[in-house]
Amino acid sequence: MGNAEEERALREQRLGPVVRRRHQMRPETTDQRLLDTQGATHWVHEDPFRVMRIQSEFVEGFGTLAELGRAISVFGSARTPEGSPEYEAGVRIGRALAEAGFGVITGGGPGAMEAANRGATEAGGVSVGLGIELPYEQGLNPYVDIGVNFRYFFVRKTMFVKYAQGFVVLPGGLGTLDECFEALTLVQTKKVTRFPIVLFGSAYWKGLVDWLTNTLIAEGKASPHDLDLFHLTDDIDEVIDLVTKESGP
Repeated sequence: MGNAEEERALREQRLGPVVRRRHQMRPETTDQRLLDTQGATHWVHEDPFRVMRIQSEFVEGFGTLAELGRAISVFGSARTPEGSPEYEAGVRIGRALAEAGFGVITGGGPGAMEAANRGATEAGGVSVGLGIELPYEQGLNPYVDIGVNFRYFFVRKTMFVKYAQGFVVLPGGLGTLDECFEALTLVQTKKVTRFPIVLFGSAYWKGLVDWLTNTLIAEGKASPHDLDLFHLTDDIDEVIDLVTKESGP
C-alpha cells in the first residue's frame, strides 16, 4: 500500500451510514458518546421528549390491547365502598358482561372499578385495568389481569374508546362524568359509531338527566335527539341487552 492509500485509509471513518474523512473524523465512537456523556438533563422535561413519551404510551397501549376482542368499558367512582349496593351492582355487571362474552375494561382503581373487574375475573372473563398517574397513590386493584399504567389522561381515554364496543357508567364523580361526556360527544359528532352508553342507577343520574332536559335542551344548547345518545336503567339484564344489541357482533 502506497503512502497516499495509507493516508486515505487512516483518514476515513465509518459511523453507521455516515463516512467522515480528514478533519471531520471524530476521536470517539457513537457508543462512547452515548454512554459517556453526562451533559445537561433539562431536555427530558421539554416538549420534544414529551412527544416521544406520548408516542410510547400509545404504542404500549395498542400493542397490549390489540387482541383483546369484544369489550365494554365500565366507569364509576373509586370511592364506592366494598359491600355497598353500588359495589355489588358493579360486581354483577362485570360478571354478566363476562358471561356474555365481553372483556371488561376499567380505570383499574378501587371502588366501582374494582367491583367490575372482580365480577369479570370471578366469571372467568378478561379483566383489564387502565391506570393513571395521580398525585396520590392508587395502584391497580387485585382483580386486574391485564394492566397498563398511563401518564397522560388523553392517551388513556383513547384506549377506553378504541378497544371497547360500549360504555357502562356506574355512579361516580368528576372523572366518571368526564369519561361519560367525552363518550357522548364522540357519538354525537359521529367520531365513533354503534357505541352504546348506558347509565346505571336511575336515582343517581336523574338530576343530571333533568338538567340536560330542562336546562341544556330547553335553552337550545343541545338537541332533544341528544337524549337518545344514552340509556338509563336499573336492570342488569337490560344493560347486557343494550350493549349486545347496539355494539353488534
